[in-house]
Parts: sequence; C-alpha cells; structure tokens
Amino acid sequence: SQVVKEETAEKKMKYVVVSGGVVSGLGKGVTASSIGLILKSCGFRVTAIKIDPYLNIDAGTMSPIEHGEVYVLDDGGEVDLDLGNYQRFMDIKLTSENNITTGKVYKHVLEKERKGDYLGKTVQVVPHITDAIQEWIERAARIPVDGQSSPADVCVIELGGTIGDVESMPFINALGQFSYRVGSENFCLIHVSLVPVLNVVGEQASFLSLKLSFSQLACPNNPLEDNVKAKLSQFCQVPMENVVTLYDCPNIWHIPLLLKEQKAHEAILRVLNLTGVAKEPALEEWSLMAKMSDKLHVPVKIAVVGKYTELLDSYLSVHKALLHASVARRKKLVIDWISASDLEQEAKKENPDAYKAAWKLLKGADGILVPGGFGNRGVQGKMLAAKYARENKVPYLGICLGMQLAVIEYARTVLGLQDANSTELDPNTKNPCVVFMPEGSKTHMGGTMRLGSRRTYFQAKDSKSAKL
Repeated sequence: SQVVKEETAEKKMKYVVVSGGVVSGLGKGVTASSIGLILKSCGFRVTAIKIDPYLNIDAGTMSPIEHGEVYVLDDGGEVDLDLGNYQRFMDIKLTSENNITTGKVYKHVLEKERKGDYLGKTVQVVPHITDAIQEWIERAARIPVDGQSSPADVCVIELGGTIGDVESMPFINALGQFSYRVGSENFCLIHVSLVPVLNVVGEQASFLSLKLSFSQLACPNNPLEDNVKAKLSQFCQVPMENVVTLYDCPNIWHIPLLLKEQKAHEAILRVLNLTGVAKEPALEEWSLMAKMSDKLHVPVKIAVVGKYTELLDSYLSVHKALLHASVARRKKLVIDWISASDLEQEAKKENPDAYKAAWKLLKGADGILVPGGFGNRGVQGKMLAAKYARENKVPYLGICLGMQLAVIEYARTVLGLQDANSTELDPNTKNPCVVFMPEGSKTHMGGTMRLGSRRTYFQAKDSKSAKL
C-alpha cells in the first residue's frame, strides 16, 4: 500500500540551478541550455527559468547595446536573450512567467501589500520577497512548455548576474531556503566560475566565495590540471569528478557534447536521485550537426544592416536563424555587420572610409537583412539598403522596421510619394504607409506593442500577403 501511495502522489519537480561568479558573461546561459538538452536526451521532460536581478519589469525597454537582444516569446513577453537559447537548445516554448526579474517580484509583493493581503504586517525582503520568489519558481516550473498538458520532470534555473552582487542577494537567500523546502534530492546547484591563468607564474588560480553549497563546478577555461581540480574540490567541498571544464569550441553546439564526455550528467543525476530511471544520452543527431557545421567551407555572405552593431548580441536570434538556415543549405555563414548610418550621405562627408567600406560590404553580399530598431538614427541607411536590394535583385529580408522601410522606400521611389513615411517616424506625414497599431501607446514604452504569436485573418484571400 505504501508503494501505491508513493506512485499516486504528485510527482516531485527536480530543480537544477546554474549560478555564476567572478565576472559576468561566462556562458551561464549556454551552460544552462546545454544541461537542459543533455537531460532531455536522457529521456526527461525539461523546462527553464531565467532569473534577472535587475529592477526593470522586463527587458522590453532596455537598449540592445547595453543588454543584448530583447527576445520575444510566443505570448508576447519581452525577455532576456538567454530564453531564446533555452528554446533553441531544448525545443520548448516558454512564457513570460519563465523570466523572473526583481521588478516583477517587487511589483507583485507591493500590489499584495496595497490590497491588504499581509494583514498589516511589516513587509520585508525576508520573508515576503524571498517567499514570493520561491512561489514564482514553483508556479513557473509547472507550466507545460513542450506541448504536453502535464508539468516537466526537471526545471533548469539560471541565476543571472554574479554571485556577490547586492541585487542578487534576495534570490540567493530564496534559493537557499528553496533547496531546504524541496529537499536535497530535488535540488542541484551548478556554479560556473572563472579559473584564470596567471601567466607570470604559469599557474591557474581560483576565486570562489559562496554562501550556497553546490554540487558541481563548471569552469570556462582551458582544460583544468588535476592539481587545480583537486584544490577546487577541497576548497569547495565538491567531488573531483564533479568539476568540469567548458573550454572554447568551434561552435556552442559542442558544449553539450563536452558535458557528456566529462560525465557531467551522471553527477547531476546522482544528486537528483534519477540514475535508475535515466537513459544513456542520445546526442547522435546533435553531434552530427555540430561536427558537420565545423566542416562547411562554401561561404554565403549576408549583410546585416543595423543600428546596434556595436554589440552583436543585439541581434542574437537573427544570427542564430541565419546560422541554422545556412547549415541546412550546407553553406558556411559569413555575416557582414554594417552600421546603417555608414551608408548615409552624411557619413560620406564625415567618415568617407567607413562609408566606402560599408557600401563595399553591401555590394558584395549574397543577401541583405535589415532587422528591427527604434528611433530615426540609421533609418536613411536602412532604406538605402532596401533600395539597393530591390534595384539589383539581391534577396532582401526586412524584419519589423526593416520591412516597414522597404514599404516606405517603394512608395517614395516607385510610386512617387516623396513624403511617404511611418507615423512612428513622422506623425504628420501626408502619406502614411505604416500606421500605429490601435494598442500602441505613444506615452508608455513597455509592454504596449502587439507582439508574439498571433493569428492573422486576411480579408482579401487573393492578395500576395495571403499567398505568402
């Protein structure tokens, strides 16, 4: 009867938390994505949560140059670019609930306080904020993301930022409580930390100071020497076999294979008490893709004309989509990043070398892609790229603003409507060929656009748009 009771009891969710130390940008997102993929290849259903300790409600109002791409989910949520990596690696469809920010948590708690839900108590970081974080994690982890109706088996959580940041403290405290709440057999913490090489003395040094006990260490380095692994094991109370090295690869698709080679999944499965039910990781197809990608040599040149080209993470999903397409066509992707402003007449006077170089790249491209953007800077350059592509029959893809500017350029050049424009760029244009959507706000920037996966109903079935 006890066995029957255990089998009919609600399935316990398993949690794998990926944190990072020393510096930001160590590859926690790719590590979390790779862990999700390798657990999925072991036969488990996976989901993912990204914790961002910043105060913004979401990523929607942040400059891509400062924060990287704003990734848009099917439900219209504007989230951190890491959620795009999770979706690509794990083949899942996440929701805006799967991105937790400090802003979201505080907003939720303060709204409850205003409604009197805390019965007059003094609202504090501990326990009210930390409880809200734990409840949010449990709630988001149970949202089905793979097309099935029941929750996943394992939730991979990436804690953004760097351990030691003031803004991360409530989340670290909450995760410490959470590990006790769900039980040690349902919680595994993996810490990604730099182990720098001090060239003066030729030795690897480690900087680690944590208040959370963790099960595994992932170090983005050259392969670690055994004596360094032993030292890390001793100082961090992590078994030597649980210290893995994630060194630079020709492409990030090799990272799950590195984890598998070093038996990282076995350590995770041991901690989560899943060894008996896990299959051997089935990564043959993934391995073929990673290795085949390395051997591609016939180039395809795509010019990406944007305004945030200082930080290439601004266009991460565009880059990945082009990469997937080129691999499918057995071509080696070469992206020529062009700053839209460099194509404009002003640049010809002020920076003739940049102007000449930009046009040389554009004219050498097999295809031209103009992505989205906001504001007037670079608009003329993007329009010139669309005009060049149209007149020279170069394949052109305009996304968001890139599509709108292709329409405006055609209206001006071919239809002769010299003042054709978008009401976003010129509210007083006499020939608006792009108009504000009814739900678009002219005063608030966050969460007002029509985004995500939506059904479109065509009134005219024989139009080119409907046929496409």
